[in-house]
Amino acid sequence: MLALRSILFNVIWIINLVVQMVVQTPYYFLSGFKAAEKVPKRWGRSNHVLQRWIVGTRIENLGEENIPAEGQGALIAAKHQCNWDFYALNEMLPSTAFILKEQLMKLPFFGWYVAKLRHIPIRREDKGKAMRRMLKIAAERLEDGRQIVIFPEGTRVAAGASPNYRYGITRMYLDLDTAVVPVALNSGLYWPRHSYKRYPGILRCAFLEPIQPGLDSETFAAELERRIEEGCEDLYLMATRDAHVPPMSVEVKAGVERARAREQARLEAAGESASA
Repeated sequence: MLALRSILFNVIWIINLVVQMVVQTPYYFLSGFKAAEKVPKRWGRSNHVLQRWIVGTRIENLGEENIPAEGQGALIAAKHQCNWDFYALNEMLPSTAFILKEQLMKLPFFGWYVAKLRHIPIRREDKGKAMRRMLKIAAERLEDGRQIVIFPEGTRVAAGASPNYRYGITRMYLDLDTAVVPVALNSGLYWPRHSYKRYPGILRCAFLEPIQPGLDSETFAAELERRIEEGCEDLYLMATRDAHVPPMSVEVKAGVERARAREQARLEAAGESASA
């Protein structure tokens, strides 16, 4: 049954993408920026409905108090485990500008859609020049009150995999002098890489406490990685307590144990504080 549900969802997910792009194309390109922004948000919400009905996966958004308000520019540094992350973050945030590979801008339809929403392309082969251009565009998007979304590891990684954070987000934090909102998620448990299977359960996304400007590069990089990785482990621990527990790798299980140890330490510290 899981296999059939997964195949059905994957097929309908693709059909939904194609149909919405074709049907909404005239409206999308003839409307203004604000109206066009709503098109991919509607697509994201429709995917959540499909995932709920077909797969049995619910979506839970944590830390909503840390989501920037409409018109508030910010950097969003998110874990990236599967395709869900793109449209989910876009739907949850007021006005996103994703950092993405310039090659994607050249794809028919998709590239046109991306250009309309003024996302931020980067050419990885030309590192120095590309970084300066990206920072210039990013500063403009912040001025427009948009939330710049960057995946610090630069690509999708399996849940529980060893982190490999790149320097790009640190350079942005230093140069743009703005708060960074770390985002942890557990999407890779339910939408694993290199697998067609989609698992039921509660897919969670957690917006963590923002890191304010003023830290040096090493302190910021270490703090960002710690918050995101520990945040993901906390979500893995929560998944073990749900009615539907997805398969977990050895690495994820190790993360669950670390999260459980931190939770126990917090409970003991609270107990000692209460008895003092």
